[in-house]
Amino acid sequence: MVSIATARQSALSLPEVVEKSHFDTPDFRVNKKIFASINEGKSLVMVKLSLVDQSVFCSFDSDVIYPVPGGWGRAGATFINLKKVRKSMLLDALTTAWKNVAPRKWVEKYYPANDK
Repeated sequence: MVSIATARQSALSLPEVVEKSHFDTPDFRVNKKIFASINEGKSLVMVKLSLVDQSVFCSFDSDVIYPVPGGWGRAGATFINLKKVRKSMLLDALTTAWKNVAPRKWVEKYYPANDK
């Protein structure tokens, strides 16, 4: 289990991230683009993944990581159940979402090619 505070800290630990709010939901942005948000009431984190990344993460356990229902999920929006996820997997998903949204030059700067 990962607490809301730990999920928030994990997102904010990534480079150049700021926390804002979108429709009264805490979100995390890099270069003004949202890559994750937290639904505190349901203990869920939403991450923006590519469809390939979503497929890989969701293949682990559909009770832990699964597509957001509807169109957003078909576009890569993915829920992570904080009550069931390991911190390492959460951080991996957050980092992957960050890389999908951040400018290429920042990805190369903070995560050199051998770390991808």
